[in-house]
Formats: sequence, structure tokens, C-alpha cells
Amino acid sequence: MTELRTLLTGLLLGLALWPLVGAAQTVDDMVLDRIVAVVENDVIMRSELDYRLDQVHQQIRARGNQPPPDDVLVPQVMERLVIERLQLQRASEMGIRIDDITLNEAMENIARENRMNLPQFREALVREGIDFQRFREQIRDEMTISQLRRRVVDNRIQISEQEIDDLIASETGAIDRDVEYRISHILIPLAEGATPPEIQAARERAEAVRKQALAEGQDFSELALSESGGQQALEGGDLGWRSAAQVPTVFARSVVLMREGDVSEVIRSPSGFHIVKLEGRRGGERAQITQTHARHILVSPTAVLSDERARERLESLRQRIRMGDEFEDLARAHSDDRGSAMRGGDLGWVDPGDLVPAFEEVMDRLPPGEVSEPFRTQFGWHIVEVLDRRQYDSSRQLMRAQAREIIRDRKREDETELWLRRLRDESYVEMRLETRISGL
Repeated sequence: MTELRTLLTGLLLGLALWPLVGAAQTVDDMVLDRIVAVVENDVIMRSELDYRLDQVHQQIRARGNQPPPDDVLVPQVMERLVIERLQLQRASEMGIRIDDITLNEAMENIARENRMNLPQFREALVREGIDFQRFREQIRDEMTISQLRRRVVDNRIQISEQEIDDLIASETGAIDRDVEYRISHILIPLAEGATPPEIQAARERAEAVRKQALAEGQDFSELALSESGGQQALEGGDLGWRSAAQVPTVFARSVVLMREGDVSEVIRSPSGFHIVKLEGRRGGERAQITQTHARHILVSPTAVLSDERARERLESLRQRIRMGDEFEDLARAHSDDRGSAMRGGDLGWVDPGDLVPAFEEVMDRLPPGEVSEPFRTQFGWHIVEVLDRRQYDSSRQLMRAQAREIIRDRKREDETELWLRRLRDESYVEMRLETRISGL
């Protein structure tokens, strides 16, 4: 049971959101509760902050470190709560919602990872004092934010064949995924449109932080907790084990050349100044790619065809397929993707990364022979059918697929950081929290 408690604590602390209050509140608790931040049309309550602080304290102690003073930790936790709340609001505005079927599948996967079925997992949570429904909704929120980022960030990422060729020519070693790196990271952020004096001040602060990181006996994770403006600051700057493909572009070359324990020079990016420590290096495994043979029908909204009507038209086509109409005939007659429509909607064998993320996400979940419900990408509304899957290991194609994923992963890291900073800067946020709070 102790092992389960440890696993659950790690899972919960890795979630992006803790929007609800912890244990049952007394009347006095609710009277004392108050607003500590206004975030657009929503608020963050003192009880939410207390609950998150408690979890962060547990996480830091689990790593063997002593939590920093609250006047250091509270602003970090508040900022994370604000960013999370803004992302949930944006997801709601875009109509992103995780349905119960998808959520149930995720819960079953979590249960399997704990070597239980779902009823057993639920009972284990209750025995540990964790409310199952709250846990379930936290998983939904995390999935919502992930889907939002994929739609907003991933769809902005464009990868050219020339970029793939250049990466293969210049970083063949990085494409070999037999090596993984454990990285810790500190970000000294820069606001978008920062003035030269602001840039210089941030650079000087980064250089001072690096000197501290190089000092004998200095714990890099404690320094990240108190100084970093990065997304992993509350985890002590720990980015975890990453293949070369997953190392952010801005410091990828530095990491490959570093030795374990090395601290990088200060590295500049549009987000600010970075300091990286290589905590470890280990071998990894090379895997084959999974190719999918699929076909689809696309209906794109127009000036005379609303978004909702486009979705309804696809739902009608899906019902006709289920009643026995031929998919390829309907694709030729109705699909707005004229290239594949001439082939009955057939996309052929596709590699990971060949299609936009929102499309691949749905396609990858489908078993062969099943037609999806209508779903949206930036091109319009689709239904897709998976015809077959296979493991495919062509050295040239595998190298290009890996190179494409390397570029996508690196761009995603940078794009996410910039998008979150822009979202924060453009939103109305009013902090109502004193520098120190009695009772925390």
C-alpha cells in the first residue's frame, strides 16, 4: 500500500491542475476562505492555494529536499495556478472537452498501470483518502490542457523536407535514439518586446545564477525552485530523461557535448536565458515505427456552410456507412480533400508525424475497421477509418520519421513557452495575495 501511495502521489503531483479544495471543509474553513486572484472571469481561492502548496511541499520532501520559504514558493505556485486556469478557460472557449468515454479509457489505463482493474483502483484510492470523483476530474482537466496545447501549438508547427534533410546531415548522432539525457533547467524569463536594458538585466541575473549553480555544494534543484521561471520550476527544474529528439532545440547541441554534472553557459532564446545541468546519460532502445493505412472524408465549413452544419453532414455520412453504403463512394462524392477523394478517401500508408496532430490523435486510437465520430482539425471536419496497421523498419524512412519528430518536439517546447507567456501577458490577472500569508 505504501508503494501505491507513493505512485499516486507522483501521479497527482504531475497533473497540471488542482482546482478543487482538499479534505472536507468545516464551516470555519469556508468562512476564512477568500479570493487570492482574479483570472479573467474566474477566481482562485485561498483554499486552492493551500491545497496546492501542501502537495508541492510533499513533492519537494519526497525528493529529499527542504521546501524553500513560503515567500519564495507561494509566487511560483500562484503563477502555475494562474497559467492553468487561463488554459482551461481557453479550452472552454474553443469547445474542447474530454467526453466521459475518453476519460473512462484513460482511467482504465491508469488502473492497468497500477496492475488493477478500475473497481480495485477506485477502492485503493478511497483507502488512501483520495476522493475518486475529484481524482477523475483532475485527469479530465489534464487531458483538456494537453488537447488544447496540441491544437493551439502543434498546428502552428511547420516542418519542411529541407529541415529534415539539414538535420540528418548535421545531427545524425541526435537521430540515433540509443542515448537519453537527464536534464535540469533554469529559465530567467524575458517579456515579449523587452527593452535592451531589460534584456541586459536578465542576462546579468542569469550569469549570477549560473555562478551560484557552479558553487561547491549548491543544489541545482533548490536554485531552480527559487530562481527559475520555467514550467518545471516546482519540480526543481527537472526535465526528466529525454532522448535527443526531446531535448529543446535551444540547448540541444550543448547537452550532447556536456559531461554528467556539467552546467552549461548561459543560453539565449526568445523566452529568456537558460542554464542547463546534465544530471545523467544512459542508453536507450531503438524502436520500429508503426505505419497506419487509413482513409477519410473531409467537409470544410464555408461562408454558406456553418461549422455545425459541416459536422452534421459528416455525421449523416457516417450513419450511411454504418447502414452499408460504401466509404469510398461517399468519399468520392462528398469529400473536400480532392486529392484523396479521387482514391475513395485513401491516404495510403502514413508514418507518425505525416498528418496533423489532431488527426493522428483520433486515428491512432481507432482499431482497424472502425469509423470515427466527426472530429475537427484546422482543415474542417473529418471522419476516418483505419484499414490496417503494420510495424515497418525501413532505415531511410525511419531516419526521416525520427528526424521529423525531433524537429517537432524541439519546436513544440519553444512554441509552448512563447504561447503560454503571450497568453499570460494578454490576460487580465489581479493578484490579491500578500507577500506573506499567515497560517500557510
